[in-house]
Amino acid sequence: MVLKFRTFVIPRNARLPAHFPIYKSFAVSNQIYNRISFPPYNFANHCPYSLEMTDQFSYTFPSPLEGYENLEPLSEERNEDGKSFKNPQHGILSKAYEEFPDPLSKGRRGGFDIHIYHFQNNPDQVTFAKALWERIRREFPELRIYTFFDRPVGPHPVAMFEVNLFTPAQFGAFIPWLVIHRGPLSALIHPNTAEGAGEEERNHTQRATWLGERIPLDLRIFKLMKEREKHDEAEAERRNGGK
Repeated sequence: MVLKFRTFVIPRNARLPAHFPIYKSFAVSNQIYNRISFPPYNFANHCPYSLEMTDQFSYTFPSPLEGYENLEPLSEERNEDGKSFKNPQHGILSKAYEEFPDPLSKGRRGGFDIHIYHFQNNPDQVTFAKALWERIRREFPELRIYTFFDRPVGPHPVAMFEVNLFTPAQFGAFIPWLVIHRGPLSALIHPNTAEGAGEEERNHTQRATWLGERIPLDLRIFKLMKEREKHDEAEAERRNGGK
């Protein structure tokens, strides 16, 4: 499949509001446009950096039916509502009820990070976000909750705070709660898998899920991480080759 991209350029002297803009994918005439490039612009302090989205089709995906091959065809029988299907009952719950599936982290890092954003120049959002941060710490003390930032940090172009989830039970309790209680704020839900810049970028993009409006991330940090990893690998090979 060949992907074609369209680049949207905003003039350097354009006055951009703090909430500008939201990324979306457009399907037009069977062409997929899922990258928008901006001139150097920082939401908070006008520091140069670029924003773009990762192409999800650059990854490979295992078949969802891996491990379920060569089984009897599913029944077409419906439930009493006449709409939903009757599923084959075998009395065994999926392991996903008890632990996160591979390759999600099951250790100290946690299987999922939740980044809850607010526009730091919007006093109403700041007030709501601070109240939400406090509420989560009080109602979910077993979760790991980080600093309430008042500025952009890392790949996040606006202020945020982070919550870590360690078990499917925590995920199943906290995410529905957050759907209702996040108010006007957006939240990024991304998994944690193996270490490495490539995985980090994928986890923040192709594997990510959003609540509310999607906020474009500054992915340049992951590109710098990749460059650093390549440099370190080259240095290690050079040292080993010299022995």
